[in-house]
Amino acid sequence: MKKLIFTVSAFIGLLAVTTSFSSKEITEPHKGSSEIADKSITQTYKIRYGLLSKNGTKILSGNYDVGSFLAENMTTGEVYDTYYSGGFQSVPQYYNGLPAGTYTFSAMQGQGGWVGYGTVVATVSDAQVDSDGYITIYIPIIWEE
Repeated sequence: MKKLIFTVSAFIGLLAVTTSFSSKEITEPHKGSSEIADKSITQTYKIRYGLLSKNGTKILSGNYDVGSFLAENMTTGEVYDTYYSGGFQSVPQYYNGLPAGTYTFSAMQGQGGWVGYGTVVATVSDAQVDSDGYITIYIPIIWEE
């Protein structure tokens, strides 16, 4: 009986150890520093979202009927958002980790449906980073009630 308990315990322990590693961890060899240096590292950026009023005023404070700010990569189609379930967001809103590229930026209506937003096409790169370390994108308000 003791031998059976020991065998079952050993089998369960071995099973737990082998399943705790992903296949990538088990099969992928260790990469040396020369291999890492050869691969390009994707640069990411911090985005600060604001609004542009109908009369052209840049808005970086207050609460607005925004469900989410969106950035859609024009090459890959991948969408990055600041989704907020409450339907109203304050500005500025932030998104950290947006990869370099050209994007269509927009905003979704919030719960009230009192404001409509336009789009902005912009390239995210080192050239657009401001002194605060952000790229600020102003989404235009195209109509409001």
